[in-house]
Amino acid sequence: MKELLIQGAKEMNIALSDAQATSLISYLELIIKWNKTYNLSAIRTMEIGVKKHLLDSLSIVPFIDKSPLLDVGSGAGLPGIVVSIMKPELAVSVLDTVGKKCRFMQFAKTQLALKNLSVVNERVETFKPQQCFGQITSRAFAEVDKTLKLTQHLLCENGHYLLMKGANAEQETPPTRATIHQLSVPWVSDQRFLIKIRKK
Repeated sequence: MKELLIQGAKEMNIALSDAQATSLISYLELIIKWNKTYNLSAIRTMEIGVKKHLLDSLSIVPFIDKSPLLDVGSGAGLPGIVVSIMKPELAVSVLDTVGKKCRFMQFAKTQLALKNLSVVNERVETFKPQQCFGQITSRAFAEVDKTLKLTQHLLCENGHYLLMKGANAEQETPPTRATIHQLSVPWVSDQRFLIKIRKK
């Protein structure tokens, strides 16, 4: 599985160190294990998890800058925990309203020693952090308009969104300050897009 992950990342021009690949595989193993009890994800096998969870989340890493990042509706921690593993110097917060998902993410943080990761168990609209975020990601949270409405109080004035979307990305008609990037994820046939939206 590690070789499959490293090969897929290489096809996206992302170089994985052995330590990063090991951490990512360990993280996926935790998801699969917890899935048996907590139903964190529909994906049940390591191979599909490498393709549809890890490589899919890795596809946005080249777009991420150095400003504090918030992953909204993170679920099992995708893409937030993947970003945290890839960028240990970046402050990453993962937010979800579901307690069992946050407990899993907290467990993963401890198991993988992710010192740069913060787990937030709150509703996004009532979350009041001490500082704003320079970038906000989401993978399976809500439509673009709803995401912007619920999170605008959390984004810094010069910040931007990185919203992961499927084939319907263009139909969601993002605002004029949006750029749509088509992502190519190895062995994933679904269309994948990243919508980057500046706050101003």
